[in-house]
Amino acid sequence: MECRLGCGACCIAPSISSLNKPAGERCRHLNADNLCAIFGQPERPKVCADFKACAWVCGSSNAVALTNLIELEQLTS
Repeated sequence: MECRLGCGACCIAPSISSLNKPAGERCRHLNADNLCAIFGQPERPKVCADFKACAWVCGSSNAVALTNLIELEQLTS
């Protein structure tokens, strides 16, 4: 599955410890178009680079993706 451009759920819902980003807050690298400003750059955290979109997580919409990722974050924290 390809990421939906402009979704940003994976940059909002989970915590990203290497960036001191708490769960539920927008990543400081997420721009106004919900795109990662450091995508493909070496300073992008490994956890972000390792995330792969998949149907069971991302669902059929950005809202579904955000809901699913919030639930996964809560289950694994």
